Amino acid sequence: MSTKGTTDTQVLVIGSGPTGLLLAGDLAAAGIDVTLVERRPHGLANMTRAFGVHARTLEQLDARDLADELVATGTPLGSARLFGRADLDLTRLPSRFNHLLVTPQYEVERLLERRAVTAGVTFRYGTELRTLSQDADTVTAEFTDADGTPLTLTARHLVGADGVRSTVRSALGLPFPGGSVIRSIVLADVRLAEEPADSFSVNGSGDAFAFIAPFGDGWFRVMGWSRTRQVPDTEPVDLEEIRELTRRALGTDLGMHDARWISRFHSDERQAPSYRVGRVFLAGDAAHVHSPAGGQGMNTGLQDAANLSWKLTAVLRGDAPDPEALLDSYQSERHPVGAMVLRTSGALVRLAMAHTPLTRTLRSLAARFLSAARPAATRAMGMISGIGIAYAPPAGSARPAGRRAPDARLREGRLYELLRAGEFVLIAPEGRPPALPGSAPVSPDRLVRATWRDPARRTSVLVRPDGYVHWTSN
Repeated sequence: MSTKGTTDTQVLVIGSGPTGLLLAGDLAAAGIDVTLVERRPHGLANMTRAFGVHARTLEQLDARDLADELVATGTPLGSARLFGRADLDLTRLPSRFNHLLVTPQYEVERLLERRAVTAGVTFRYGTELRTLSQDADTVTAEFTDADGTPLTLTARHLVGADGVRSTVRSALGLPFPGGSVIRSIVLADVRLAEEPADSFSVNGSGDAFAFIAPFGDGWFRVMGWSRTRQVPDTEPVDLEEIRELTRRALGTDLGMHDARWISRFHSDERQAPSYRVGRVFLAGDAAHVHSPAGGQGMNTGLQDAANLSWKLTAVLRGDAPDPEALLDSYQSERHPVGAMVLRTSGALVRLAMAHTPLTRTLRSLAARFLSAARPAATRAMGMISGIGIAYAPPAGSARPAGRRAPDARLREGRLYELLRAGEFVLIAPEGRPPALPGSAPVSPDRLVRATWRDPARRTSVLVRPDGYVHWTSN
């Protein structure tokens, strides 16, 4: 077969959504040769369904010096009301970002693309994956360029971040079990004549539900569903349909007008059984997809990327004592998180759709419980925001290993400022640098070293580039 040319690169990333952009940018910033391939032409954006950036994702972006700039594009919300009863106080989250940031997905992509370009990622737009194969040393991917010319690219590893209809997943022969959880969801960006009583509210009548969240520039994102209007995604949707279902769910349409964007879609619950097949990995919607309840989709994909990027970097640099075990840990850490997100988002959307007397009573009881039981509400907020997610500690590690590292203030600055180097951070008492465990996947000459502000602290902590504790020592 004739080809336009063969390009060798260390990592091929397929898909230029938020997940692929963050992953490619991380790798390039670490000095890894990475090529990002996208079937769409440059500048043709995906439909921007995602609009919420959770606290843990903002912490990951803070570690890349992007969070403050992103926050300036949107509206931070300190509370959310579910089903008219459950008030979640996000300001209690133990994070610098104790809120939900409402901002469109394209703002996230804009910052991540700029970072990837600056870091030296090679982009190939208008290039569609056809097949891939792998052997013990490389992955070979066959593409078709925008002009129909075949193209072959080889790499040490390949990551499929190419969405719910992932060509990478299909080429691997991986199943994507599951099904539709909710159909005929409508989405719109509108202006309102009246401000909603709550800054972010989700409510429903049983036959319809809706939520409204502000973008901060006079526009509001409205999402809704009606049991009596179940039609294919291709069925046209207009502003009157949005108004009608909002009135049914919330009792008012708040005088919505001037819709700048309206869409209809359905939502599946699916998860690939494996996120790794040899030298090929799946991340984001290519690995898992779920209902929009909780706004966790884009956030989960970005955290997949943050988890995988440093592991690929350590292996490609030769810093990992056991490369296969480190790469396998991507599956063991992130697959359970994807399963948890499917469960929690599925539970939320089913509660919103509740219409029988029994299920509506259960929804009311659940909302009252969350309002009255602070520990339960805190745990729920921790899991949805990502702050409460932890990984099983490596064998032989102290108990805190695997937990999210809080943004400690050190003599050298905040921890997440130090993580901007993209390396492990070793925090130790002054004058007592510890001996690192031989299993640590890091070269000592790449460590960022820091000192506790409090001289009374005698522990040492090794923090991974993704902001999780790898190891602790007394």
